[in-house]
Amino acid sequence: MPSTIMDLNDLAYYGKKVLLRVDFNVSVNDGGIIGEDYRIRMTIPTIEYLTKRGAKLILISHLGRPASDQDTRYSLAPVAKRLSEIMSVNKVRFATDCIGPSVQKEIDHMNVGDILLLENLRFHKEEEKNDPGFAKKLASLADVYVNDAFSTSHRKHSSIYGTPKLFDIKVAGLNLKKEIEYLSMIKDNPPKPFTLVIGGVKITDKIGALENLLPKANSLLVGGATAYTFLKANGINTGDSPIDNEHMSWVTKALTNYGDMITLPTDHIVSSSSQISSSLVNANLIKGNIPNGMIGFDIGIETSQLYSSLISAKRAGTIFWNGPMGLFEIGLFSNGTINVAKSMALAYWRGSKTLVGGGDTLEAMKRAGVSEAEVSHVSTGGGATLRFLAGNEMPGIEVLN
Repeated sequence: MPSTIMDLNDLAYYGKKVLLRVDFNVSVNDGGIIGEDYRIRMTIPTIEYLTKRGAKLILISHLGRPASDQDTRYSLAPVAKRLSEIMSVNKVRFATDCIGPSVQKEIDHMNVGDILLLENLRFHKEEEKNDPGFAKKLASLADVYVNDAFSTSHRKHSSIYGTPKLFDIKVAGLNLKKEIEYLSMIKDNPPKPFTLVIGGVKITDKIGALENLLPKANSLLVGGATAYTFLKANGINTGDSPIDNEHMSWVTKALTNYGDMITLPTDHIVSSSSQISSSLVNANLIKGNIPNGMIGFDIGIETSQLYSSLISAKRAGTIFWNGPMGLFEIGLFSNGTINVAKSMALAYWRGSKTLVGGGDTLEAMKRAGVSEAEVSHVSTGGGATLRFLAGNEMPGIEVLN
């Protein structure tokens, strides 16, 4: 664990310019309205901690993948507005760039406790290239560097890696601290029994984490499109459901080594591709083999009930859930995911440590009416969470050491 903002004396912040790397990469619609603001809200404890100690707080973030600095759809201006609504006490200003004379002028006029959000870092191509010159320009803006953006800490970008290397004082924020603590517990020593609930589409993103976690786990429940590759490896006909043939050998090996603890769907909600493109005329419940011409879009009722009972029965131990059980954005295919989300909440209230990772999984919780307070921890990271659990390099964390 790197040093955190709480490890420094309060006087280290008073009157000092603090560069706080946050992840405000949130959905913004055409009207400039923020969708899910979880990542914004998770930075509030760090922001309040620093402003209450008299810091002049300079926030930096990226948003999306803009083609140029003229692409106003990716401006952080709506995020500044949303942050102002949340921060009722502190004044939040917005700078229309992240480097240059205009930004320096804004910083020169800051008072203690002020908050300044700079424009999208990715309006400068040098950010993703970890350009030394760009990193130096960012570093020149402040006296202290704080990283609170766990979800981007797996990248070697300027603001995450190159810039903090230029600071004498560089520490972790409270959100980053919380992420490291919870995910380290899962990775290194999860309280038993340890249950994995894995869904979503791409197996390739999850292999590293599963290789690290399966030896420590007691059970693995598989859903989503990921399940069809497992079922295919087990000799079950999966119809036209998506199969990851590239990683079939890994799945086969996992079933050989851990087959007694892996539970796969026994029934499925299926439809045809033509029905998907025509507003879903209908969906069918299929048990066992999926007929050719049909595609699985959700775990079936029997599987949903089984998974729910296995999760909610836990009164101790740890449950980690990553990835929905089906195409939950469409009502006909949301039952499995919603039931898993509700079961996670029930397991939490019964005493289990429940951790959720991935943006899709957070959205699924919202659709199920399960709040963030009904699980132990919701990770702000998608790829970063899986990379951390796999034990892979996390440049944004390692540079703080």
